[in-house]
Amino acid sequence: MTNFHSPQYDCGVAWDDPDIGIAWPAAAGSAALSDKDRKWPRLRDLAEVLGTVGKMKRIAVTGLTGQVVSSLIERAPRGVEMLALGRPRFDLSSRDMVLASLRSVRCDAIVNAAAYTQVDKAESEPDVAMRINGAGAGFVAETAAELKVPLLHLSTDYVFDGTLDRPYREDDEPGPTGAYGRSKLEGEKQIAARCENSVILRTAWVYSPFGANFVTTMLRLGETRDEIGVVADQIGNPTNALDIADALLAIAERLVDDSDPRLRGVFHMTGRGEASWADMADAIFSAAEKQGRKPVRVKRISTADYPTPARRPANSRLDNAKLEASYGVALPKWRDSVSACVARLLPH
Repeated sequence: MTNFHSPQYDCGVAWDDPDIGIAWPAAAGSAALSDKDRKWPRLRDLAEVLGTVGKMKRIAVTGLTGQVVSSLIERAPRGVEMLALGRPRFDLSSRDMVLASLRSVRCDAIVNAAAYTQVDKAESEPDVAMRINGAGAGFVAETAAELKVPLLHLSTDYVFDGTLDRPYREDDEPGPTGAYGRSKLEGEKQIAARCENSVILRTAWVYSPFGANFVTTMLRLGETRDEIGVVADQIGNPTNALDIADALLAIAERLVDDSDPRLRGVFHMTGRGEASWADMADAIFSAAEKQGRKPVRVKRISTADYPTPARRPANSRLDNAKLEASYGVALPKWRDSVSACVARLLPH
């Protein structure tokens, strides 16, 4: 079983199928079976049954090599084709290209995972960020509405200013302080205005075994350093992209099957539990030690000690209660997912 149980993917074979020929001690008439086990078909009929499992057969996801895209491709269940769309054939800043590409793939759902994500660089080229994250998201929403398929759009904690003293809820007023956050908030507005059959999922502090991210950076620096300074006065929810992928797949399957408007709108989706960047670094190095790496000390520093062009929210925590209540989806505890990620990157 993966992180989320999807009953529509349950499958089995009749325990007493004569084609299998297992000599069970129990006689056919005396076996105590659950209703679930009693209904399984014979092996020879299984292909027909599998052909009817799940309505979702093909998902189009924007982006080619991002953490979430790579995770979706890895986690896609049997029978679901994941079509990754990226440059040079797909460019979010081109309406014609977005419409033509998405029209051509005949998908059952769309995940908009592509984005301009260079938070600091966005301060010097806000128009580029807005064109991709704002207008580009609108082009995807326009196409999803035309194709009459659900759209799942990934957004960010950067739409908030980080001044609250509690985790942000979906109904809290956004107030981005930088160009990147403003561009992502504009994308949310475009999605909401152009595609009713959509879900906006805000996440935060994303890492994974793929590409460059906080976990891979800490492990790289830890190879040559005994002590690393890490910011301790910013708090958020570390989130593994593999966990995001599992959640996206569960949500997409539900959207394809269920037209309930309460399943649409804005939701928060992050790893469970909170941490500072320094806390996360401690967890990474602790997990790395278990894989045979040398100890690394974390020196706790302040945001002022590590200035960046874009101001980071001091509080990036997101409240995930709405997602769990609506979909029954809750991501794993962040420490467990960080440990699993490190173990995968550093096999013992």
